[in-house]
Amino acid sequence: MNKPVLPPAPPRSWSTPLLVLALVALVVASFATLRLDLAVFFTPEAIGTTAEFLGGFAPPEMATPFLIKTLNAALETLSMSALGTLLAVIAGLVLALPAAGRWGAPARGAVRIVLNVLRSIPELVWAALLLVAAGLGPFAGTLALAAHTSGVLGRLFADALENAEPQPEAALRTNGAPALSAFFYATLPQTLPQMLSYTLYRWENNIRAAAVLGVVGAGGLGQMLKYHLSLFQMQNAATVVLAMLLLVALVDAISFALRRALTR
Repeated sequence: MNKPVLPPAPPRSWSTPLLVLALVALVVASFATLRLDLAVFFTPEAIGTTAEFLGGFAPPEMATPFLIKTLNAALETLSMSALGTLLAVIAGLVLALPAAGRWGAPARGAVRIVLNVLRSIPELVWAALLLVAAGLGPFAGTLALAAHTSGVLGRLFADALENAEPQPEAALRTNGAPALSAFFYATLPQTLPQMLSYTLYRWENNIRAAAVLGVVGAGGLGQMLKYHLSLFQMQNAATVVLAMLLLVALVDAISFALRRALTR
């Protein structure tokens, strides 16, 4: 009885090992070129200076008028992040359709370049640019969050649409359904949970980014923190930092609850 002949082994690809070696070499070169003197952080002088600096933050300012002012700034930061994310979702969905190749290869390439530009510019740079046009305040910060997040969500939404199974939409189109109806009934339901997960994750990130954008004058908790730190009012700054931590924890909890509700 003849033994079955096994097919020849597929050719080995060296691209993955070479890529890993290149990344390892890059990390080693990064550490070799940077002058890291970690022992400086553990000298008695450094420890004493750090302890004195941190001691200035205690106790946090708990006066009622200042707490109300901090609460208003926290609500402003929350509003910036929520509205910026909502605008980014709308723009991301609009840009994701051509970026997924649904309007042809030329439109796909052009919109992908736009998305790369939007997300390559950090929120702080967008805020610095928009402050010139929109002036100081939360409006410029909201637009900065929307611009950067549109590039991120547009790319993620486009990838999700490209990876969706095409057969259900093709079946509806074959049976005479319009293109828009086939998209909403076949493709969008496949990608909607993934898109919602991306949106909630970016909302969490935008809460932190909105708190930082205030440093350049975009309002919210970040602007309060910059003001009090510049005047060396450490106890007031400690209250603002605690408000940032509580706000981020609250949004994380809300996002976690929404994700669990959507995946049940």
